[in-house]
Amino acid sequence: MTAIARVTLISLVLGLSACAVHRPEPVPAPPIETLPPAGPASKPAPPATPQPPAAKPMPRTSASFAPPPGGASHWDPRLQVYVLENQPDTYYRQRTYYRWNNGWSWATSPQGPWEATDTTGVPAGLGRQHP
Repeated sequence: MTAIARVTLISLVLGLSACAVHRPEPVPAPPIETLPPAGPASKPAPPATPQPPAAKPMPRTSASFAPPPGGASHWDPRLQVYVLENQPDTYYRQRTYYRWNNGWSWATSPQGPWEATDTTGVPAGLGRQHP
């Protein structure tokens, strides 16, 4: 290694090491001035009548499950499934459709073929909907 390269390398290492060990001094925050209350004391305003919380709109999709392909639906957080809007008592979750028609059935397409099942074959929220 040439002498110029060695001197340059040593200067660079020493210069950078000084940055690593140097700690900046903390800057104190300016004091906060407090003023005494001005004017005569007044009565506090009476509490406002509590307003009921505004109804939240139903979420259209789930953060965990993809919506059904095609067709209008919305996510029901209580049931934990998508509710198909054009087919009564038909639900969707994880590539499976579920239908209530005096008993549960499931299919991989909304047109069927439908296979009968019991509440153990449907998502838990649906099993509580129609036990």
